[in-house]
Amino acid sequence: MSSDFEAYEQDFGTITAEITNKIGRIPKLSGEEKTQLVLNVDKQLEEVRELLEQMDLEVREIPIQSRAMYNSRLKSYKQEMEKLEKDFKRSRIAYSDEVRNELLGDDASSSESQRAHLLDNTEKLERSSRRLEAGYQIAVETGWKEGSRWGKKTSFLDA
Repeated sequence: MSSDFEAYEQDFGTITAEITNKIGRIPKLSGEEKTQLVLNVDKQLEEVRELLEQMDLEVREIPIQSRAMYNSRLKSYKQEMEKLEKDFKRSRIAYSDEVRNELLGDDASSSESQRAHLLDNTEKLERSSRRLEAGYQIAVETGWKEGSRWGKKTSFLDA
């Protein structure tokens, strides 16, 4: 079984190396050639996802004594896949920025700082939303427990 996993690892390494090479070329291309390369990378990313699924299935079949080692390797491959997807997305955005700058003027540093600021604010907003949801959940649970402790059928949130 581990030999199947190792074969998948070799395939993973080969395909991800090809993807990395192509991702580096995307911003430099235009037109139909760029479109074809993007489609090709999309297809290869799907192949990698399928490989990771196969690797996950193989890990489940490995005896428990060895499973932890293979799980950690699989986890690192999944992280690498996430990085590849982010790089792919950035390479496509970089091309979009070039086209936009040609149309609107070459104010790239301002645009990039605005983009970075927007991304930072979006992340802060997402974190705050998660905290608010968690706080609300705690309030609901606490309110219900307090209400039920005193024999009431409603929580303090209903008031």
